[in-house]
Amino acid sequence: MPVNLKGRSLLTLKDFTMEEFNYLLNLSMDLKRKKRAGIRGNLLDRKNVVLLFEKASTRTRCAFETAVYDEGGMVTFLTNSQMGKKESIEDTAKVLGRYYDGIEFRGFKHETVESLAKHAGVPVWNGLTDLYHPTQILADFLTIKEHVAKPLNKVKFVFVGDARSNMGNSLMIGGAKMGMHFVGVAPKELFPSDSLINEMKKVAELTGAVIEFTESIDKGVRDADVIYTDVWVSMGEEDKYEERIKLLEPYRVNKELMGKTGNTDTIFMHCLPAFHDLGTSVGQEMHEKFGITEMEVTDEVFRSPQSVVFDEAENRLHTIKAIMVATMGNL
Repeated sequence: MPVNLKGRSLLTLKDFTMEEFNYLLNLSMDLKRKKRAGIRGNLLDRKNVVLLFEKASTRTRCAFETAVYDEGGMVTFLTNSQMGKKESIEDTAKVLGRYYDGIEFRGFKHETVESLAKHAGVPVWNGLTDLYHPTQILADFLTIKEHVAKPLNKVKFVFVGDARSNMGNSLMIGGAKMGMHFVGVAPKELFPSDSLINEMKKVAELTGAVIEFTESIDKGVRDADVIYTDVWVSMGEEDKYEERIKLLEPYRVNKELMGKTGNTDTIFMHCLPAFHDLGTSVGQEMHEKFGITEMEVTDEVFRSPQSVVFDEAENRLHTIKAIMVATMGNL
C-alpha cells in the first residue's frame, strides 16, 4: 500500500506504523545518496520552517537547518519568542502556522509539542522533549541498517544505562514498532514506566518484537548486535549527577562489557554528546567532584572500530530531511 505522510506531525513514533517507518528510512537512504552525489535539491523549494528551541543543541539544530537549505527551503531559528510567557502556546502555534510550512520544537515538556501540533495547522516535529526523541531513533535505525548485516527484525538491540530517559523510551518504541529484540539493561529504579513497557509489549505482539528489561549485564548483552548508551543525566536534571553516578557506574560501557556480547561484530552507538574523556567542562567538573575520567562509555570503546557514533550523527541530517520532505515537501 502506498505511504502518504503529507501533513502529518512527528511527535512520537507510537503514531507511525512499521510501513511508514520503513518508508522514512528508505527515503533517507535516497536523500543521502543524492547529497553525496552533490545533487542540489528542490523538494523543499519555497518552504519555510521555524525551529523553536528551549534546550541547547548541536546536531538537531544543524541537521534541521542544513536539511532545509539542501532542498531549497528557508529557516528561522527562534529562541526568544513570547511563547508561554506573554503569549500562550495555542496562540503562538496559530500565528506560526500562518507564517510557516512546518514547525520544529526542542524543549522540556512533551505537552508543549502536542499543543503546537494541535493548533498550528501545519506539520510539527519533535526535536526532543522530556519523554521522546523520535528524530534520533530514525537516524539510529538507518545506521543499524548500514552497519549490521541483518534486517532490523533480526537485530538484538541493547540499551545500557538510564532506560527511562527520552532515549530509552524512544528506542524501546522504535524496537517494538520494527519487530526487533530490544533489551534495556539498567538498575530497576531506571526502568521505563510499567504502562509504557506494557503498551510496547502489546505492539510487539503484532510486529514479532521482543521487549525485555534486566539488571544483569551478562544476561542482557549476550549476543547483542548493538550496544547503545546515552548520558546518565539529561538536560534539566543536573542536580542528579552524584545519584546517577552511584547507580550507573557498574553499567559503564567498556571493553569488558562489549566482550560479553560474544559477538565480534557488535557495534557501539551513542546519540551524543558523550562524556568519554575530560575534554568538556562537565567532564572536568565530574572528575574534580567524583574522581572519574569517563562516565557512560570509556574512551577506548568510544574511539574503537566498533563505534559508529559519527556515522550515526551524520544520519541525523538525512533522516530529518526525509521527515520534512515526506510531511511537507514537493513530492
